[in-house]
Amino acid sequence: MLKLMLACCKVYISESQNKAALESIERASWLFPEACIINKFQDEAYNRVGYTLVSKLAPHPPFDSGSLRASVFSMVKAAFEAVDLELHSGSHPRLGVVDHICFHPLAQTSLDQVAQLAKAVAADIGPKLQVPTFLYGAAHKEGRKLDFIRRELGYFKPNSEGNQWAGGVVSESLPLNPDEGPSQAPQGKGVVVIGATRWVDNYNVPVFSSDISAVRRVAKRVSARGGGLEFVQAMALAHGDDLIEVACNLLAPNNVGADEVQFEVERLAGEEGIAVGKGYFTDLSQEKIVENYLKLGDVM
Repeated sequence: MLKLMLACCKVYISESQNKAALESIERASWLFPEACIINKFQDEAYNRVGYTLVSKLAPHPPFDSGSLRASVFSMVKAAFEAVDLELHSGSHPRLGVVDHICFHPLAQTSLDQVAQLAKAVAADIGPKLQVPTFLYGAAHKEGRKLDFIRRELGYFKPNSEGNQWAGGVVSESLPLNPDEGPSQAPQGKGVVVIGATRWVDNYNVPVFSSDISAVRRVAKRVSARGGGLEFVQAMALAHGDDLIEVACNLLAPNNVGADEVQFEVERLAGEEGIAVGKGYFTDLSQEKIVENYLKLGDVM
């Protein structure tokens, strides 16, 4: 029986309000139909969009059939042409126009195989598009963590009123040396962070409050870093009037899942006297992503 080898790539772009820009980015992906956009998550308040792409891999090095690597590069290039970071603002942190790219193995693909693909994409983007590009996870020789890069580059600190992130990078000089590309960040582009990891679920819990300090306390206590749930990262992000989200990365969802996160946010918010709504995933499950990709393959 032939092995089913699939790679998933999530591309997060700092734009959701400019319809023409998004159409341009999506058209760029259509040039490589073997790499399908399976899901699109667009958030107006965050001014951010996430695309989930899937493609088959070759069973031998360099593994990528060429379609996923080429599609991601094409989308990134289109994003830089259509979006100016200096004109962007939103309530979600970001380091660049193309803020984050992450590869995940699906079906019978190994983490090492998608790590090689991530490194190849970084080698395309950094030198060719002249933007500092950082690697993390299995794509980095020392397994550097995503949150380490973000912390070093000031990702978690709002730089504008109303808990907003606005404008280009604070300084073109960077405290970390990039793995690919120039050592200075263009104001209009920022930087790109690219990694390869096991599957991560993103789960956001709405909290009905305008007290960002209180919700930050909740987010910190939920996260592993704050002594809370193992394999969980969390931050409090303003999401419109009188609503703040505890936005969570579930790094090992089979160990600690959304139900546990939901319960803990409700418990901790209750101690603050704050009401909580039902959380939601920002993407499909990996099983649903594989299922939808195979259905698309049947009709292509």
